[in-house]
Amino acid sequence: MPPIGLLTGGLDFSNKFLILKDAPGGAVFATPADAVKAGAITWNYGNFITLTINFLIVAFCIFLVVKAVNRMKRPSSNKAPVSKDCPFCSMTIPIKATRCPHCTSEMAGTARV
Repeated sequence: MPPIGLLTGGLDFSNKFLILKDAPGGAVFATPADAVKAGAITWNYGNFITLTINFLIVAFCIFLVVKAVNRMKRPSSNKAPVSKDCPFCSMTIPIKATRCPHCTSEMAGTARV
């Protein structure tokens, strides 16, 4: 959270809480830990905000890493093609095929003698 704290002027969400049921004696507490020690029931919404921001930062970083890895795995375009389209039925067939397995038409220039 240091970069977020720097951007928000040192705002720390982790100590934000709401007292749902006050402790005996009605004291004022500075941290959720102090309130729990005294027996008060608290709702620690600041902890939730902190964890949500941390999750979003980590998720964004993982997204960038996966995106970079996928970019490196992209197939190169200088490889010879391994398939072609049949001119009669437009289905994809192997480049060495002499007859289309879908429509059984012979490929031009590849007829057997």
